[in-house]
Amino acid sequence: MVHFERSAPRYRGGAIKWMLGVVLILWGGAAAALTLDLPPSAEATERIVETRRISLPDGPWGDGSQPARAAEGRITRAAWRVPGQTAPTELVAPLREQLRSAGFETIYDCANSECGGYDFRFALDLLPAPAMFVDLGAFRYLLAEGPEGALVSILASRGQGAGYVHVTEVGEAEPLVTVADDAPAAPVWETLRTEGRVVLDDLVFATGAVTLDGGPFGSLDALAEGLAADPGTRIALVGHTDTEGGLEANLDLSELRAQAVRQALIQDHGVAPARVEARGVAYLAPRAPNDSPEGRAANRRVEAVLTD
Repeated sequence: MVHFERSAPRYRGGAIKWMLGVVLILWGGAAAALTLDLPPSAEATERIVETRRISLPDGPWGDGSQPARAAEGRITRAAWRVPGQTAPTELVAPLREQLRSAGFETIYDCANSECGGYDFRFALDLLPAPAMFVDLGAFRYLLAEGPEGALVSILASRGQGAGYVHVTEVGEAEPLVTVADDAPAAPVWETLRTEGRVVLDDLVFATGAVTLDGGPFGSLDALAEGLAADPGTRIALVGHTDTEGGLEANLDLSELRAQAVRQALIQDHGVAPARVEARGVAYLAPRAPNDSPEGRAANRRVEAVLTD
C-alpha cells in the first residue's frame, strides 16, 4: 500500500520537524521517535510511503557499479524546498549532528564529484522534480545507521533558486511532519543578540535583480518582532556576493540588495528607518571558498548585524 501526497502544505511561522519512523529506546526503557529539525522556512513538497525494497548508496560509484545498503520494509521518501541561498553542506550539517546526537553513525558522507558524479546521482532513489531538484555541481549526501540497524539517507542540493532536502528512511512507525509551536523569531533574534550577527538565509532575490522575490520571509518577521520588543536596538543589513565580476560592481550589487531588505523592513513591517541601515561589502567577507558553485551560493547573502 502506498500513501502518496503531492504539493503538501507549505509551513511558515514555525520550525519544521521531520519525525522519523525510527523508534529509539532511551534510558529508562522509554521509546521515542527521533525528530530532525529543518530550517524554519522549509516548505514540504512531497512525501511517499511504501512497503518495498530499496538500495541506499554507501560508497562512491566506481568500476561500473554502485555499492549500496539494501533495506526492506516501510520506506518513506520526503522532500522540502528551502528558500534562500543556503549551501547544501550547510543544510546537511545540522541534520548530521542531530543524527549523531541520537546515536546514529555516519556510513558514507560525500559531495559533488567525489560521490561519483552523474552515475551516483542516478543511482539515488529520489522523488522526481518538481518535488526535488539535484544540481550535479552542488549536492551533499549522507547515509547514517542508527540503533537496531535503522537507515536514514539525506541529500541536499539546489535548483530553481532555492535549496532542496530529500530524506529517505526505513522504519516501522508512521513518519510525520509537524509544525512546532515556537516561532522562528526566537532563533533569528537570539542568534543576533548572542553572536552579534545572523545570516538571513531564507531571502530570495529575483534572478539578475536586486529586488526581493516572493515572501513573506520568516527572518524579516523575526527581525521586526525583535526590534519591536527591544526598542533600544539598531541593526545594519550587510550584503555579500561571490567573486563573479569586479569589486566595484559587487560593492554596488551587495549594497542594493541590502537596501532592498531594509525597504522591506520599513515598508512591510513598520520598522523605523533610523533603526536600520544598509551596507554592502561585495566578496570581502566570504564564509566559504569561491571555487565551487556551492561555495559561491553560500557567499551570496544578506546578514543582519547588531549595532546598538
